[in-house]
Amino acid sequence: MTVNVGVIGVGMIGQDHIRRLTHVLSGARVAAVTDADLDRAQVVADDLSGARLHRTGQDLINDPEIDAVVVTSWGPTHEEFVLACIAAGKQVFCEKPLATTQDACERIIDAEVAAGRRLVMVGFMRRYDDAYRALKEAVHSGDIGAPLLMHAAHRNPSVPPTFTGDMIVVDSAVHDIDLARWMFHDEIAAVSVLKPRASRKAAEGDNDLLVVLLEMASGVLVDVEVYVNASYGYDIRGEVVCEDGTAELSESTGAIVKSGGRYAGRLPADWRERFVRAFDTEFQEWINAVAAGHSTGPSAWDGYAATVGTDTGLEALRTGGRVPVTMRERPDLYKGE
Repeated sequence: MTVNVGVIGVGMIGQDHIRRLTHVLSGARVAAVTDADLDRAQVVADDLSGARLHRTGQDLINDPEIDAVVVTSWGPTHEEFVLACIAAGKQVFCEKPLATTQDACERIIDAEVAAGRRLVMVGFMRRYDDAYRALKEAVHSGDIGAPLLMHAAHRNPSVPPTFTGDMIVVDSAVHDIDLARWMFHDEIAAVSVLKPRASRKAAEGDNDLLVVLLEMASGVLVDVEVYVNASYGYDIRGEVVCEDGTAELSESTGAIVKSGGRYAGRLPADWRERFVRAFDTEFQEWINAVAAGHSTGPSAWDGYAATVGTDTGLEALRTGGRVPVTMRERPDLYKGE
């Protein structure tokens, strides 16, 4: 079966996913597109064999020839389109955030629970990265004892001047918030945020480096360094300290060369290079699940938990204190994940 996919939002990441679905993966074709900028959407549609242009996201979702939908539009529009997909009974892949508020996420959860089946997958692609999967396997192998502490780092070479301290939590640390829950099969109990001195590259009055401390319900601690002006490259790190040993991500995506008393390796230029295979794996697993008639991957509950985590992190950033995480009871539809 070929899955006919409609894409809502054809900006940078939307076009990258269209390229992936069209030229890299199997089992899917992009059959329709739309965007707030219809001229841009028309250009994209013209490059796709047989793809239709829809004027609105709702029109695309209602298209009877569309089997599943990818939402990569502006964050505040996600709730509307995801709810419409649930109402139409169509599987939807939604890039993070699931929605921009906790209330909106809860409305999506309530709609999916009322539908009686999972239809939503949220795009937390790091779960599909080979290195992170290997790290999780090592942690849960039993060979190095129970996990105690995780060190994580998310370093960008640079960000636009409009990138604020709040965005460090909402757009960057959110990945580690989701990863911590996935890595330890656990919920976050409390969040604290520490502010080291700002670098000389930080916008005036703002921080470009934060340390986010996550306290898991089990007692595991996760410290996340998020530095958005690291200059030297896109560097993602992770190490889990366990009772009898440690496990960590490889620091390089390529070879480490040792010569002349020195060693060197290459760092990725950005997130697209570092996680290209993770994106590919993520979408292939989604396509395969849609074709088989079921859901997979991070759920609407995971999207809700991430939004609660970032909101709690923002409160901790503003107050400088430790803020407990408060979540609704997990519905039966998401239990056992």
